[in-house]
Amino acid sequence: MTYSAGRHSIIEREGIFLKNEVIAIVLGGGKGTRLYPLTKERAKPAVPFGGKYRLVDIPISNCINSGFKRIYILTQFNSASLHNHLANTYIFDVFSKGFVEILAAEQTFETSSWYEGTADAVRKNFMHFRTQNPTHYIILSGDQLYRMNLEDMFQKHLESKAEITVAATPITRDKVSAFGILKIEDDLRISEFVEKPAPTKNIDHLKIPVSARPSGDRRAEGKEFLASMGIYIFNARALEEVLDNDFNDFGKEIIPLAIQNKRVYSYFYTGFWEDIGTIKSFYETNLNLASLTPAFNFYDEDMPIYTHRRHLPATKVNFCTISQSLAAEGSIITNASIVNSIIGIRTLIESGANLDGVICLGANYYETPEEKEANRSKGIPNIGIGGGSIIKRAIIDKNARVGEGCRIGIDYINREDGDFNNYFIRDGIIVIPKNAIINPGTVI
Repeated sequence: MTYSAGRHSIIEREGIFLKNEVIAIVLGGGKGTRLYPLTKERAKPAVPFGGKYRLVDIPISNCINSGFKRIYILTQFNSASLHNHLANTYIFDVFSKGFVEILAAEQTFETSSWYEGTADAVRKNFMHFRTQNPTHYIILSGDQLYRMNLEDMFQKHLESKAEITVAATPITRDKVSAFGILKIEDDLRISEFVEKPAPTKNIDHLKIPVSARPSGDRRAEGKEFLASMGIYIFNARALEEVLDNDFNDFGKEIIPLAIQNKRVYSYFYTGFWEDIGTIKSFYETNLNLASLTPAFNFYDEDMPIYTHRRHLPATKVNFCTISQSLAAEGSIITNASIVNSIIGIRTLIESGANLDGVICLGANYYETPEEKEANRSKGIPNIGIGGGSIIKRAIIDKNARVGEGCRIGIDYINREDGDFNNYFIRDGIIVIPKNAIINPGTVI
């Protein structure tokens, strides 16, 4: 029998009421090659997002808003900036017993290898998890944008007496080749899992049963198939049992295997959800935040997205034209035209600059007048966007220096994807990497 106490659940077990000890695990992913060069010097969860946030803030905030405050982040590449962000942001009081900790790949007497996949990363950290004596695990991805009430998912997990619950969202037929597709029964139990079925394959038997659909049926939109979101809840014993093997991936191996001998159920999620693991999706999802009606709402005081408090001054705007754009705190923008863009923290934009479809990730610090003068004598431009520069369809990473009079991404230049001297092009999007120097007058 399940009872609710605030945002936490209590289970009646053998006549004793115990508070659930739930551990949340955020999978930080591998090298983040699809987001390179944004992951050149940082872990994927540490990539800046939305002007002032980091990708990892999304799953952590969902956990905190749902009352789950024991959170581990699993990563193994470039974890220094991620560690600094978490250490400076998620500080819980001593009464909550909450924490956010990084578990990077490490050598032990039992293993000397790095994480070989999502499931392997969890398996290799059981020695840390067991000390918390958890009853359940919530497993989340570190590169998705969504807002979910994980407490509701957890309650449904308990009510169905499931051993494993998989969060899933309805999608259209043309998108199924990018996801693991679930076949569910009328009671939401998962009976089959098909990984990325081919566009020509007949998968009509995988359509969502009419009787299993939640309120707000999405059939009118053609969303007749159920895709796994890579978000799971496991009973503690079930997780250890399904990982007692050499399989390394949850979606491709562990979940299909568990369906055969475990009670595996689905949890419907029909809100906004986007995988932002590529440069193109990162770019498009960011810019959508600045649109008139963004698909994801950051302006929700009941379920906020948390991040590091920097105590920066308000952004200063001098004689500018700005539309459908976001500007984070601490920026100074002078006599510039900015359209459909994201301006990150501490971004300096000089007079006459023109930005259209540009994401500036900002800067980690302000240069002093003395530093600017010393750089000027060496021909090095200031951090930020130089005066008179025109930039379109680009991502400017942190601390990048774009000199005066540059032309980046203007329409009449034919650009092919590739890695170049001090910039990269992905899906036609120009990426100026962290700390890069673009000399005055450069044309890209």
